[in-house]
Amino acid sequence: MNSISFKPVLLVLMVVVMASCSGLKKMQKNADQIQFKVNPEVLESHAGNVSVEIDTRYPAKYFSKKATVVATPVLKYADGSTKLNPASAQGEKVKANNRVINYESGGTVAYKDNVDYDAAMSLSELYMQITASEGKKSIDFEPIKIADGVLATSELVANYPKAIIGVQREENTTGKYDPNIDAFQRVVPDEMMADIHYLINNAKVRNEQTDKDDVVGLQDYTKKANEDENMDLKRVEVSAYASPDGSIDLNTELAAKRKETSTAFLAEKLKEAGVDIELKTKYTPEDWDGFKELMEQSNIQDKELILRVLSMYNDPEVREREIRNLSETFEGVKEEILPQLRRAKMTTSVDLIGKTDEELMKLAKSDPSSLNPAELLYAATLFDGLDDQLEVYNAAIKIYPEDWRGHNNAGFVLTKQGKYDDAAPLFEKAETLKNDEPIIKNNLGAVELKSGDVKEAEALFGAAAGAGNEVNYNLGIVSMKEAEYDKATKYFAKYDDINSALAQMMAGNNNAALQDLEAFDMPNCYMKEYLKAVIGARTAKENLLFESLEKAVEINPELKAKAKTDMEFARYFENPKFKEITN
Repeated sequence: MNSISFKPVLLVLMVVVMASCSGLKKMQKNADQIQFKVNPEVLESHAGNVSVEIDTRYPAKYFSKKATVVATPVLKYADGSTKLNPASAQGEKVKANNRVINYESGGTVAYKDNVDYDAAMSLSELYMQITASEGKKSIDFEPIKIADGVLATSELVANYPKAIIGVQREENTTGKYDPNIDAFQRVVPDEMMADIHYLINNAKVRNEQTDKDDVVGLQDYTKKANEDENMDLKRVEVSAYASPDGSIDLNTELAAKRKETSTAFLAEKLKEAGVDIELKTKYTPEDWDGFKELMEQSNIQDKELILRVLSMYNDPEVREREIRNLSETFEGVKEEILPQLRRAKMTTSVDLIGKTDEELMKLAKSDPSSLNPAELLYAATLFDGLDDQLEVYNAAIKIYPEDWRGHNNAGFVLTKQGKYDDAAPLFEKAETLKNDEPIIKNNLGAVELKSGDVKEAEALFGAAAGAGNEVNYNLGIVSMKEAEYDKATKYFAKYDDINSALAQMMAGNNNAALQDLEAFDMPNCYMKEYLKAVIGARTAKENLLFESLEKAVEINPELKAKAKTDMEFARYFENPKFKEITN
């Protein structure tokens, strides 16, 4: 009895399974009716990722009501393959949470995913692997090719961020600091001053004044400037003054006589010293400027009141009268301020002539400790060889270890040699010596960017604002790595090189890119020619394509293999001229 009752059940199960298999096989057989729209049509790499967008359209009366389909995009290339995340869809009678496809009308599944770019993907194909199932029964479809990949031109960005050489900052006329002024000056202005003071209402030069250290020192300084080949005597000037406590007529006459007596004294002394120079002379009847300066420096009671009086009246006689009215205060002025204004000021101005470039270079190697920091740092820039520059900067580190520029500049040279890891500790040391220096922030950012930490690099470049055009250039590299190509073109605006051209290309400006490449003056730059070839391919200018590609592979034969797998040249892969160049 049991065996008889079992047969109808088994028969029903067999019919169900056969019906199930029939539905799945029909879907498999008609898989060519499935439509795939891939965006972009040729996959591209941006910001180190390959993004894949697929709209899968299942036609009407295709999708079995009880079927579940798992579709997995797979990127296949010579050395392997990369699976993306699967996407599932289901028929109307399946109890699950996948996208439902109606049997009568069909339906669409929208898909988006991305994978990290690998250079092996440059010549690849995107396939869709499909598995359909009903219950425990499943069937695999033949993989369906749906796109080619990968256009990886964005990956050609030259990640060589620019470091900045450290220089001594000097305050400019705006009160801000210019980081591009070096402290080294071959010709340095210098001067020495001395005063001869007079008694009130008197123009006689007294011995006690001519024997003062500053007066004797001025004579010696002037004599030395006249004889020393490293000093250029520019001028000697005598300025005589009267204090503003007499009448204008009296003070005019008195100041003029003081000019004559002080000039006669100094002229005689310089003649004795063998200095032949014409003295520049002038006199000021009432030295209100000197009065104001001394008042500001003094501790005299009510000095602020006196200074306000000076600013209120332009007439010198009114000024004097108003100040005299401050009787108690005026007594202090008579004793402390006015005697200092009864004087003749003698000034010798010279130019100090520094060492020649040849002398600096010789001493930088033979006796670097004989040079001051500015001379030593400047001497390093006189050498063409990076190894020589590094040697001098290392000497500066040893001799002047607290000067951040030595450490920074040694690191700068190492970045020029491509040794960013070796430069890192030097920039870090420089930062400990001058933590708020924007130049150092930029250089630390350059190290981070080279190592691949784009976010940390971007933060450091933000802290380096104003340090120089190099900061913007480095932010341009950051923008390229973040696929912000329009922004990159702005950051690269002051440069014409590989990266500026690549940014223009990625932003769709092929003509501007070609202009940048033509302006880039670097002989035997294979990447310059390679990018010109890409532009030729993009714009269907075959002469530009083949001439530039031929130059590129002549400079760097390894580019032949790259060009063969570069999807920029896909339409030329079978071109005889292309094959001739790349084989």
